[in-house]
Amino acid sequence: MDIPHLHAFVAVADSGSFSEASEHLYLTQPAISKRISSLETELNIQLFDRIGRKVTLTEAGTALLSRARNILQQVEDSKRAIQNLSGNIAGKLSIGTSHHIGLHRLPPILRAFTRAYPEVELDLHFMDSEEACHAIEHGDLELGIVTLPLEPAKVLHTYEVWPDPLDIVVNPSHPLTQVKKVTPKQLAHYSAILPTRGTYTRQIFEHTMRKYKLELKVGLSTNYLETIKMMVSVGLGWSILPRSMLNEELKTLNIEGINLERKLGIVWHSGHTLSNAAKAMSTILKS
Repeated sequence: MDIPHLHAFVAVADSGSFSEASEHLYLTQPAISKRISSLETELNIQLFDRIGRKVTLTEAGTALLSRARNILQQVEDSKRAIQNLSGNIAGKLSIGTSHHIGLHRLPPILRAFTRAYPEVELDLHFMDSEEACHAIEHGDLELGIVTLPLEPAKVLHTYEVWPDPLDIVVNPSHPLTQVKKVTPKQLAHYSAILPTRGTYTRQIFEHTMRKYKLELKVGLSTNYLETIKMMVSVGLGWSILPRSMLNEELKTLNIEGINLERKLGIVWHSGHTLSNAAKAMSTILKS
């Protein structure tokens, strides 16, 4: 099977769209269609059902997808292993990171890296930490600089770089600021603005709150911490935010029994050979 054909197949399967796959691979849509058609002809079976603009995998396509990913991962791993023999720190380095880390943690790291290794082409993707970990599992990214999962997938290695304490915060005029010792039960009476369910930050908070068996009033949810900060500052509810983001517009609530912290760091696939560029980036982060 032709490697470009497999790249096209995986891209269409992931996006559910020939047009999106063409944008992802920087090819025309007819070129993507031709590669899929050639692969189907070679295998003598239909890989996708096409109903209007909707594209879904057939049973055969589903059976091929995991194998195609494995083939492409082995090809990339072989390339890295061979390129690493030269000792050069160059080439493309694909990294996934969250908007928060990209804004508040990465600038000095990227500045130092690009100065030290000008021949490396940084391919930086801003996305949710959960999405970045998923992409690393599938071999779409080499490194993640993200909020670390509480329970990483077995194929993922993690390394903590920054501890990131979290505080429960409100607008300075919120009624709870007048309470000397706020209890979890009192907190649950007021509307919350929390990170979207399923995010690692939300999981950390829910893991801590589970022992109190309280039903929270979650009025709004979003993945963007800067947006949460704004909404809390104008009095729309309470939330959890990294301590590093706090300012005079927010008031911290000290709640007995609740001590929150997430860990930020590096994620990579345990079964893949890291490129020299990825090793160099990891070294800078670890130092």
